[in-house]
Amino acid sequence: MSVFVPRRFQKAGRPAPTRHSIHPLLAARWSPRAFAPDETVSSDQLHSILEAARWAPSSFNEQPWRFVVGTREEPEFLSALQDLLMEGNSWARAAPVLILSAYTPTSGRDGSRNRVALRDLGAAEENLVLQAFDLGLVTHQMGGFDVERARNLLPGDLEPGSMIAVGPPGDAEELPDRLKEREERPRRRRPLDTMVSLGHWDDFRDPDDG
Repeated sequence: MSVFVPRRFQKAGRPAPTRHSIHPLLAARWSPRAFAPDETVSSDQLHSILEAARWAPSSFNEQPWRFVVGTREEPEFLSALQDLLMEGNSWARAAPVLILSAYTPTSGRDGSRNRVALRDLGAAEENLVLQAFDLGLVTHQMGGFDVERARNLLPGDLEPGSMIAVGPPGDAEELPDRLKEREERPRRRRPLDTMVSLGHWDDFRDPDDG
């Protein structure tokens, strides 16, 4: 089905080929690798996306997420975060903001393991990336970084989550050919009935079933 994309999303968005109607912000949001090299994220924009993360839902309202933020205003600290990136994610060095997310793995109520802490962090990250996209920014979440080094840099018992590049969208033509090709691939997701079982425990269709 065709997706209506509001004007404020059109510069950065790639509408998803959804089969059912969803909010245009959800349909247009994606994770590009191209960032505008000479543009930045304003302080108001940065605090807005972090405030959105703050208001994510969490089990028992424990809010186990934490965010370590590097910007071009503090180039040495931004460089320290960039140095955690694996070579395959070197394109993220062009982003004016780089965020290392983390979470508290134990419950503040009784010190037990918080089984859903990572899920709660994911909810906060989703709020962050959607708010960023609503402001005309793009984000890309990455698992490709030195997790052990990140863990050693984080205080206390915090566990690393992901790294998130944030900034104004750039031109995919400036990327290396292999990355440019990935930017231009059609957007795809598994069919809905391969991940949802209505009224059954095991009625998940294999994607190859047609």
